[in-house]
Amino acid sequence: MKRRASITLALLGVTLAGAVFLWPTPPAGGILKPGDPDVTAEGARVYASYCSSCHGADLEGQPGWMEPGPDGRMPAPPHDDTGHTWHHSDALLIAITKFGTARAAGLSGYESDMPAFETDLTDEQIIAVLSYIKATWPDEIRKRHDALNTAIPLN
Repeated sequence: MKRRASITLALLGVTLAGAVFLWPTPPAGGILKPGDPDVTAEGARVYASYCSSCHGADLEGQPGWMEPGPDGRMPAPPHDDTGHTWHHSDALLIAITKFGTARAAGLSGYESDMPAFETDLTDEQIIAVLSYIKATWPDEIRKRHDALNTAIPLN
């Protein structure tokens, strides 16, 4: 009886170890596709047409982006690794791009020059733009952004 329990426990241990070893690793957190060259190429095209006039051709943002301008509105931030774009989850970045800052963040009375692109861009184009932006970040920043997405539920 004791020998049978030992064999059963040993088999259970081997089975669990095999299951852990063979279990697929979940993909990195997030919706964006910075590793997909077709998506990022489309994103670069859309960014050039819709975003670069404010956020800069090289994602550098507007000067003084951390302080309100004379009109009280915040200048367009950079989307490179010097800005705060990577501090936000994919879901929030998509919402800001689609609905504008105030609506996405639930800020009543907040005025921004960031337009809502929900009628101008498809969800796929928004994901492509944000994927392009993320593809320009250094690996360490991309990993931190992936970790953020893993920590924050998408819904």
